[in-house]
Amino acid sequence: MIFASNTSSLPIAAMAAVTGRADRFLGLHFFSPVPMMPLVEVIRSVATSDETVDRAIRFARSLGKEAVAARDTPGFIVNRLLVPYMIDAAREAARGLASILDIDQAMKLGCGHPMGPLTLLDMIGLDTALKVAEVMYQEFREPQFAPPPVLRRMVTMGYLGRKSGRGFYDYSVTPPRPVAVT
Repeated sequence: MIFASNTSSLPIAAMAAVTGRADRFLGLHFFSPVPMMPLVEVIRSVATSDETVDRAIRFARSLGKEAVAARDTPGFIVNRLLVPYMIDAAREAARGLASILDIDQAMKLGCGHPMGPLTLLDMIGLDTALKVAEVMYQEFREPQFAPPPVLRRMVTMGYLGRKSGRGFYDYSVTPPRPVAVT
């Protein structure tokens, strides 16, 4: 039997250590929305056996997913690169670099991304993004992981993105419209 967590930022080793079965514990980080996203990060701790990793990769592939191996470090691969990108977009929107809509459009059209970083933050949940950024900043103490004040203020106000109906966009109207942030 394999034990796995879908965490995006908690240390796999810390969870594995309390199971009594650390050799059979790993991270299987699925991406949202799970039915549409083909990637699964397979994260091994220092105690995870090769057999457990091999079985987890076969399991992910049996679900039609592509598995990549990642180190047990906050953010793993995708969030380690994605979180600074998204929080930088929030920081620059608050500084007035460009409008929310223009930042999102620029990254969609200029980089070929399926959605802009502020739309993505709203989809993930601003509270979730804030927590992941805090964990990564605490671990690495690097400025690119430091959550910007605008993100903290929005979460404090209950503006969590799609799940609350308001984030960088107002989802109570169709189509959603950008909301001013400062």
